[in-house]
Amino acid sequence: MRIRLGTAALGVATLLAACTASEGSIDMSSAALDSNDQKASYGIGLNVGSQIAETKDRLDRMAFLRGVEDALQGADPAIEPEELQTVLSQFAEEMQAASQAAYEASAATNLEEGAAFLAENGGKAGVMTTESGLQYEVIAQGDGSMPTAADQIQLHYRGTLIDGSEFDSSYGGEPAQFGVGGVIPGFGEALMLMAVGSHYKFVIPSEIAYGAQGSQGAIGPNATLIFEIELLAIVEN
Repeated sequence: MRIRLGTAALGVATLLAACTASEGSIDMSSAALDSNDQKASYGIGLNVGSQIAETKDRLDRMAFLRGVEDALQGADPAIEPEELQTVLSQFAEEMQAASQAAYEASAATNLEEGAAFLAENGGKAGVMTTESGLQYEVIAQGDGSMPTAADQIQLHYRGTLIDGSEFDSSYGGEPAQFGVGGVIPGFGEALMLMAVGSHYKFVIPSEIAYGAQGSQGAIGPNATLIFEIELLAIVEN
C-alpha cells in the first residue's frame, strides 16, 4: 500500500499554519489572499489538507515540508527510495489499523447507547413501537391521505442523533421532496404511518437506518436516529 500525497506540495500554506510550537510556531494566518492565484492556492491547500487530515496527529510537518521543498527544487531524495517505500507502506498499514479500531469502538458504543435510548423512550407515555422497532409519537394528527411506497411527497423534517446534535434539516428553506421508496427503510416506514397534515416524532433504530456502515458526515456506524417530520403533501404525478 502506498500513501499518495499527490499535489500535497501545493498545500504548504495550510500545513504551515498547523505547525506546533516545537516546530517553530510558524503562523500563516496572515498570508495574503488577495489575488486570484493566492485564492486558488489557498483553495488547493484546503483540498490537500482535507485529503490527508487522517494523518494530522502523526504527520511531522517540518519533515513533510522538507520533502515538498526537495521535490520543488528537483533535489535528490534524502531517504533511499527502497526505505521510503517500506516506511510509507508501514505507515499506511498502521493508519488503516487505527481507523478500523476507531470504527469498531464507535460502532459498539453507538449500538449500546442506541439500545438504552430506545428502551427508555419506548416506555414513555404516547410512544408507540412498530414490529420493526420504529418508535413514534403523534405531535399533531392530520386528516389527509396516507402515502404509499410509490408516492412522491413534500415534507419538512429535522434529523438529530440521540445526543441532540442535528445532522440534517429542511426547516429554514423550501420543503423537501422525494420518493417514499427511495429513503432508508425506517424513514420510509415512518412516512407511510402518517396522513398528510400530520406532525410526528420518530426514533429509528440503526438496523432500519444506516446500519453498521453509517453515513458520511455525522452519522456514525450503528447510530440511532431521531426525526421530526411534518408531512405536507403527496405530489401528483
